[in-house]
Amino acid sequence: MMSSDTIAAIATAPGRGGIGVVRVSGPAVQTIANALVRGVPEPRVATRRVFYAADGAAVDDGLCLFFSAPHSYTGEDVLELQGHGGPAVLHAVLQACLSAGARIAEPGEFTRRAFLNGKLDLLQAESVADLIEAGSAQAVRSAMRSLSGEFSAAVHVLVEQLITLRALTEATLDFPEEEIDAVHREDAQQRLDALRAALDALLQRSQQGQLLRDGIHVVLVGLPNVGKSSLLNRLAGDARAIVSPIAGTTRDAIRETIIIEGVSFHMIDTAGLRDSQDEIERMGMARTHDEIQRADLIVLLSEAPLGLTPETEQLLSSFPTGVRCLRVCNKIDLAPADLPLPADVLPLSAKTGVGIERLRQRLLSEAGWQNTGETAFLARERHLLALHTAVQHLDAAAQVLAHWEFFAEELRLAQLALSSMTGEFSADDLLGEIFSRFCIGK
Repeated sequence: MMSSDTIAAIATAPGRGGIGVVRVSGPAVQTIANALVRGVPEPRVATRRVFYAADGAAVDDGLCLFFSAPHSYTGEDVLELQGHGGPAVLHAVLQACLSAGARIAEPGEFTRRAFLNGKLDLLQAESVADLIEAGSAQAVRSAMRSLSGEFSAAVHVLVEQLITLRALTEATLDFPEEEIDAVHREDAQQRLDALRAALDALLQRSQQGQLLRDGIHVVLVGLPNVGKSSLLNRLAGDARAIVSPIAGTTRDAIRETIIIEGVSFHMIDTAGLRDSQDEIERMGMARTHDEIQRADLIVLLSEAPLGLTPETEQLLSSFPTGVRCLRVCNKIDLAPADLPLPADVLPLSAKTGVGIERLRQRLLSEAGWQNTGETAFLARERHLLALHTAVQHLDAAAQVLAHWEFFAEELRLAQLALSSMTGEFSADDLLGEIFSRFCIGK
């Protein structure tokens, strides 16, 4: 599907840099190349040219690259102009492209054209944005696996198995002899079991990938002066929060992202919770309660040698139902050796570092991270929803195995859910939502 118009955008990040890139794609690329650089460069050869504005004035001197259709990122003719990275220069080059017949690209429009022209499937297209936004080396590797087609290939294997099972089922419906029915029922059960196991494995790898992509929001909660800010500083390896023996020092939420085995933990240090007449401190505690409502995981701190006080237990009972909570007893270096603590309470010292490594591992465990050595796929919420939907239909198919018409329908719906991941069956409004989240120029 080739577009009738030509798009252009600055493809490098805003700000000043040594190099800036303007990208152009569409049927008028060669006309624009003739206007801007006085000729169409040889395909796939970096050529030094002067870039000219519509009035003939030179605006930059740099490299240009021409990619002829269909051998380009978008599948169309593409021109990349690599000049100096000043904002004024880049906008002058972009304006020259617009004057020569292009229009400003919408967010993600280059990648959307690559998808519509069959250069990428939808999983690969989304991985482009994931690669740009990756927050750790492991997330980068996972995004690259998706971009190279590994995620799509795993989905296609399941779809092909479903197609085979559906074909056998349709044959049974067309030829309902008793001996064929009996043989197929046993074969169908075995194939369905294998499909279900493979889908579970793909779902597990996708859930791990979602952790790499989105991370987990962790809120540090406790009474004043239990060491929340000290713990944040210890985990971050830097003095990110003010530490003071004066209770109530933290008045606002302080955020810091730490990486543990490639997983991003968005740590939020909050104001200590207590009765207070200080209006500003009360505002800080209100924000603490807001952060608790949005948390994926709460780390509830108490302090030694006081141990688990009734006030701390009262905080625990006030947390939202369903939110995971990890209980930590800080300042263990000040406690007697025989301080009694429940088995699920982790003792540590933010000051000395004792117990910090155990805390890191507990955070990974609470997040659901499993370092099994298998590659994770950087999945989005819609991918997990599609996989869960396919699981539900396969489970429903197992319940109606004796009724081939219902069995065939559940298989069809499972295939439809999986195919939506790669974009084989995707509504236009879904595509618009996905690509609108891309940066302009990509």
